[in-house]
Amino acid sequence: MKVFHFHFGKDGGAERFFTHLVGGLAERGIEQTAVIRPKRLWKPSIAPHATIIESHFRDLSIDKLLLPTRMKYRVAREKPDAVLAWMPKGAKLMPDDPNTHKIARLGDYPLRLKYFDRIDTLVCNAPGIAERVRDLGWERNVEVITNFTPVERVAPVDRAVYGAGPDDFVVSTMGRFVPRKGFAVLIDAAALTPSMHLWIMGDGELADELKAQAKQRGVEDRVRFLGWQADTRPFVAASNAFAMASSHEPLGNVALEAWAQGKPVVSTRSEGPSWFMTDESDALMVEIGDTEGFAEAFRRLQQEDGLAERIAAGGVATLTERFSKDAICDQYIRLFQKKP
Repeated sequence: MKVFHFHFGKDGGAERFFTHLVGGLAERGIEQTAVIRPKRLWKPSIAPHATIIESHFRDLSIDKLLLPTRMKYRVAREKPDAVLAWMPKGAKLMPDDPNTHKIARLGDYPLRLKYFDRIDTLVCNAPGIAERVRDLGWERNVEVITNFTPVERVAPVDRAVYGAGPDDFVVSTMGRFVPRKGFAVLIDAAALTPSMHLWIMGDGELADELKAQAKQRGVEDRVRFLGWQADTRPFVAASNAFAMASSHEPLGNVALEAWAQGKPVVSTRSEGPSWFMTDESDALMVEIGDTEGFAEAFRRLQQEDGLAERIAAGGVATLTERFSKDAICDQYIRLFQKKP
C-alpha cells in the first residue's frame, strides 16, 4: 500500500500526531511520501519512514505555482492508494485524480468547506468536528478517527537542572503560545500555589507577554519556558501533573501524552476534553479561565491521599481502551483501502 501526505503545519500537537501516524503506518509496511515545510523540527522523526519533499507552498513563492503540477504528475505516475491532506492548506494541493482516495484530516472545527472540493472523505478527530462539517453542508463521506500517542515510558529529565527540587510540585504543559492555550491562567495559578513549579514547552506570539506576566506575578523563578522540545516526554515524566488550560481544544493530544507517562491531568472543560475525559475519574476538570479552579486542583493533587495516583491510573485506562496505536492505524488502513 502507498500513501501520500500533504502536511504544511508548523510545530504542535497535530504535528506530533502526524509523526506518530507515519511511524505506525510504516510498521505496517505502508510506503509513504510526505510533502512538508522546510526545516521542521520533527522532520527527523519521519525521515526513516517516508520519502520527504520540502516546500513552503505559500503565496508569493515559486512553489505555489509549480508544486501542484509536480504533485499531479507524481500522483498519476506512482498511483498511491490514498492522498491524505492535513488541514485546509494540504487540501489546496490535492490533485483531481479519479484513481486515488482523496482524504483530508481535520483536527479543528472548520469555518467553511471551500478548500475541500476535491476531497472524497473528511476524517475528523472528534465527533463534534464531524457534526460541524455536516452542519456546513458536507454530503460526502465523513469518518471519525481519533489520535493515538506512543505509550512507552521514558526516563525523566533531571528536575534540578530546571530549578525544581525533589519536594517541589512540578506541573508541565505545552503548546503554541497563543491566547486560546490559556498559559496565562496557569501562570496566575502558579502565583496562588507557592509549592508549584510550572514548565511550559513551546513558543509563539505571546512569549514575551507570558514571560513579563511571570515576572510581574513574582514567579519567574518557578516558571520555566523550555522552548520547543523534539521529545516532550522526559519533561512530562519528570513532572507531578500535567495541565491543559485551553479555551478551545478540539481533542487535546497532549493530554494523551501525559497519560502515557502515567501523570494526572488537570484540564478545562473545552470541547475535546469534555468528550473523552471524565471528571474525578481520569482527570480533574475546571471551567475555562478559572485560575482558582486550577490552583485548587493542584492543591488537591498534593494533599489528598491517593488522588494523584487514582486520576493517573484512570487516564492510563482510558488511553489503553480508546486510543491505542493498533486500533487507530487499523482504521486508517481500512479507509485507505476504500475506493474513491
